[in-house]
Amino acid sequence: MVGIGTKLTLAEFLDLPDGDVYYELVDGLAVPKMSPKFFHSTLQFALCRVIRAWCKGQGRVLPEWAILLKRQGKDWAPVPDLTYISYERLPKSWRRNEACPAIPELVIEIISPDQSMKEFEEKAKDYLAAGIPRVWVVDPEAILIRSFFPDGSSQVYTDNTLIVDELLSGLELTIRQIFEEAELID
Repeated sequence: MVGIGTKLTLAEFLDLPDGDVYYELVDGLAVPKMSPKFFHSTLQFALCRVIRAWCKGQGRVLPEWAILLKRQGKDWAPVPDLTYISYERLPKSWRRNEACPAIPELVIEIISPDQSMKEFEEKAKDYLAAGIPRVWVVDPEAILIRSFFPDGSSQVYTDNTLIVDELLSGLELTIRQIFEEAELID
C-alpha cells in the first residue's frame, strides 16, 4: 500500500499491485480515482459499446487503461474512463499487460457528482499538451459532451447534435444515442 504523500517514480508506480482502487500518477503521487457511481458506470459501458462497434478492425477502445505521458515535464500516468487508440498507433498484434505505450487519438472522462467541468477543462488541457488530439468530457447531469481540440477550442454536443470528427472518421453518434444506450433517457 502507498502511504499518503509518498513520492513515486514512474517505475514504482507501474509496479504497484492491482487492486480495487485505480490510481493515477500525478506529480509523483499515486492519486486515487473517484469511485464510479451508476451514471458514470452505465455511460462508460454505453460509450465503450458504441465506440467499439465503430472501431472494430481499426483500433481499440478500453476502459480504465493508464497512459504514459508527460505533464509539465514530469511523468504522468492518467487513467481515463475510456481510451481509443488506432492500430496505426498501436499495432493490432500488440498484447502486453501494461500501460498504453503510445499516444491515443481520444480519451474520454466522465464527470462524477463531486467533480466539475472546470476540473476537467484543466485535465483536458494537460492531455492536449501531452499530444492527445481529442478529449471528450461527458457531463451526465447536463446530458452533454464537450470535445476539446489542440488549438484550445472546444465544441459542446447536446441532444441530437451529431458528433462528427475527421480524426474519428466514420464515427457518427449523438448524445441522445449514447444516453439511450446507457438507459438514462427514454
